[in-house]
Amino acid sequence: MFDFLKGYVSPRRLRENGVLGMNARNYGVISRFNKRSLYPLVDDKVQTKKLANSIDINTPRMIGVIEHQYEVKDLLQRVAGHSEFVIKPAHGSGGKGVLVIAHYENENFTTPSGRVLSFKEVYQHVSNILSGLYSLGGQYDVALIEELVHFSDVFKNFSYQGIPDVRLIVYKGFPALAMTRLATKESSGRANLHQGAVGVGLDIKTGKAVQAVSHNVPIEIHPDTGADLSRLQVPLWREHLLIGAQAYELTGLGYLGADIVLDRERGPMMLELNARPGLAIQIANGKGLRQVLEKIENTYPENLTPSERVDFVLNN
Repeated sequence: MFDFLKGYVSPRRLRENGVLGMNARNYGVISRFNKRSLYPLVDDKVQTKKLANSIDINTPRMIGVIEHQYEVKDLLQRVAGHSEFVIKPAHGSGGKGVLVIAHYENENFTTPSGRVLSFKEVYQHVSNILSGLYSLGGQYDVALIEELVHFSDVFKNFSYQGIPDVRLIVYKGFPALAMTRLATKESSGRANLHQGAVGVGLDIKTGKAVQAVSHNVPIEIHPDTGADLSRLQVPLWREHLLIGAQAYELTGLGYLGADIVLDRERGPMMLELNARPGLAIQIANGKGLRQVLEKIENTYPENLTPSERVDFVLNN
């Protein structure tokens, strides 16, 4: 466990723990290995989804895209035949602007918490997405409508209402650190640590829980479900890692975050990619990222396929 979870600690002590700071991430990693020209491949969720599907990376199916304000009035036609779906901004981040509809019938939209929204309310939400309310930099956006993921029963007692996801940090195509983010009542069913979700560090070789934190404080029990977080283990772990490894070839980004969800019928699915993944994963794991990246850069073999990189991580 990091000493810095107990209070103030000097920058020197953080370096000794192998912690990667924000400046070191931005200037020592991202600026070196992530060309800005490649950012649109991950900042635009529609483009990311199309690229992933072109090389058979499993993703939630796309129902439709709304690009212009005059198209919002046709929302009901776009979702006809679908009783559940997700509406999200194509250029959003941090889960902002994501609207999950667990049931839709007779122009009534019901969220996972049971709140019923009218067509007018959903219309306004989509309109806000297009105006850039939730987008990076506030630029005009498009609304992506995709199928709702049904998370695996293995997570039934570990997440409150919302869908848990796995965040992988991938460096030069090798999975480096992993955690799962579990929704809570405080996070309104969203797997976002800044909104109160629980972060569980995962062993990169096994997918088993290492430790868990909430608001950067170590915990052992999920605050809402009462589940023992130490018993969590992500199934189909190699398949999760393979999605992250394939994202390197997909984007050309040397440092990226891959968010993956486990659907009970379709297995692991790539939800989105991030060219600037945050550093809270270090706290969830109680392990500094800097030393992990240095080990990959200095000792891991080159010119391997995604499958070979995953096997190297699992077996070394």
